[in-house]
Amino acid sequence: MVALSAEATARLAAKAALDKNAENLVVLDLQGLSTVADFFIVCSARSTTQADTIVDAVRAALKAEGSRPRHQEGGAESGWVLLDYVDVVVHVFLEETRQFYALERLWGDAPLLSVEVGARPRD
Repeated sequence: MVALSAEATARLAAKAALDKNAENLVVLDLQGLSTVADFFIVCSARSTTQADTIVDAVRAALKAEGSRPRHQEGGAESGWVLLDYVDVVVHVFLEETRQFYALERLWGDAPLLSVEVGARPRD
């Protein structure tokens, strides 16, 4: 199985989150701006149950392509779950926690990667 590119991984993770009704999803393109990751996916969930569902969907979609997170931090009950796929980091927030950390403002100079619902990620 050929490993997905960082962009394809980000697109697939975003689609999986959107399929579970993630809200206000953005994909920040950090290439050339950060050594932390190439892409940050930031989205919100309306409840801890939905946050867990989004995280499970992202993990399952990427696992089906042979990709497993290097690390997971937080939990839905804390208001923030982070999945670290090395070049792609997925952040699932409850809205209040997302507003507090304001990652989009912190990385305000990062361009957004357009994610089309229903599109198959390309490599």
